[in-house]
Amino acid sequence: MKGIDEQRAGLLSGFSAYAMWGLVPLFWPLLKPAGSIEILAHRMTWSLGFVLLALLALRRWSWIGELVRQPGKLGLLTVAAVTITINWGLYIWSVNNGHVVEASLGYFINPLVTIAMGVLFLGERLRPVQWVAVGTGLAAVLVLAIGYGRPPWISLTLAFSFATYGLMKKKVNMGGLESLTAETAVMFLPALGYLLWLGARGESSFASEGLGHSALLASAGLVTAVPLILFGAAAIRVPLSTLGLLQYLAPVFQFILGVVYFHEAMPPARWAGFGLVWLALTVLTWDAFRTARRNRVRARAAREAAAREGALPRTSAAPAPRPAAEEPSPSPHP
Repeated sequence: MKGIDEQRAGLLSGFSAYAMWGLVPLFWPLLKPAGSIEILAHRMTWSLGFVLLALLALRRWSWIGELVRQPGKLGLLTVAAVTITINWGLYIWSVNNGHVVEASLGYFINPLVTIAMGVLFLGERLRPVQWVAVGTGLAAVLVLAIGYGRPPWISLTLAFSFATYGLMKKKVNMGGLESLTAETAVMFLPALGYLLWLGARGESSFASEGLGHSALLASAGLVTAVPLILFGAAAIRVPLSTLGLLQYLAPVFQFILGVVYFHEAMPPARWAGFGLVWLALTVLTWDAFRTARRNRVRARAAREAAAREGALPRTSAAPAPRPAAEEPSPSPHP
């Protein structure tokens, strides 16, 4: 009973996290007249304060000393901090300039880009079905480029920056809260310096638009930290395959908001491109479930064979065979 309750709590936490990320386009327009860079600087600055409070409550400090003694990890975290800053900044600009649908496309194609980067940088081998999914994704980009009259650079930049961020996180191998603390710490001084520079020029909206506006800008840190904490709670309670499906909630919500709430245009070519992306993701998800089921069957057969030969007790677990290429793990959405 306790296990079922834990799984339900994890499922609720995961759904809440991705739903919040999916609905965040409703938040950024509330911060106008602040510009995108000012909003980003406030997000970086206040996020550090909120994650430090979370670490203080959880008493998780030992990792800091270990990290300081590893310059290689610090370098990777700096790259991660720069790429997530680009991702966050472009996403905020996109939402506040009428490109919510194109931004949502970036997170739809992110799993395909992540797989491609695994092949290029980690030496992973793709199964035939994964090649089909990646090829379909490339066809979708071509269709959308024709429809837009230009490459969908917002989508591609968001997808590649977030995939690069995920690659750095994979190499660093740190918890979500800890890595976000390190990343926001790296960007804290540049963000704070920019805000002080704006204030000195009299161009900051933080103190000139009233207390409510200032509170909204400060809450950008809360909007960043709360979904991440919920995601962390889900990650330890529900299967990875479940999180992999939940991650599509965020771009689905963003897409619906872009079409229904922000009334962004969806000409036939754009529908065709999105349809190809959704087809690629369907193929990718089906292949992931098929491979996971096949690996479970093989692992169970291996355990039973070992138990019959007396090599392992029946309750022991043999490691599952690794697939040709790992599936992209669900990453926290920015």
